[in-house]
Amino acid sequence: MKLITAIVKPERLEDVTRAVTGAGAHGMTATEVRGFGQQYGHLVAVHSQDGQVRMLPKLRVDVAVQDQAAGQVVDAIAKSVDTGTIGDGKIWVCELESALRVRTGERDSDAL
Repeated sequence: MKLITAIVKPERLEDVTRAVTGAGAHGMTATEVRGFGQQYGHLVAVHSQDGQVRMLPKLRVDVAVQDQAAGQVVDAIAKSVDTGTIGDGKIWVCELESALRVRTGERDSDAL
């Protein structure tokens, strides 16, 4: 199993939701977060005069999937958020050691 985490612009939530479900995932979680990347929160590639880091509003999207679905879900998320501009986001994939569906007691792959 894999846990896919994407940091994206908040206005892309509907696009990401359609992409994730269209790629076959059966659930996702979106959390409002704040952060910065290589541009330190500046919306253009050059730094401002004050040199301060700006924490910008972002969404963190988490999706747990079977190993074989990970590539397709990552590609779908990337395509849905790509505007070609600074701040489009990041996606990373981690091994998911275990999962539990609380209501039914199903574990691991059955819980996804």
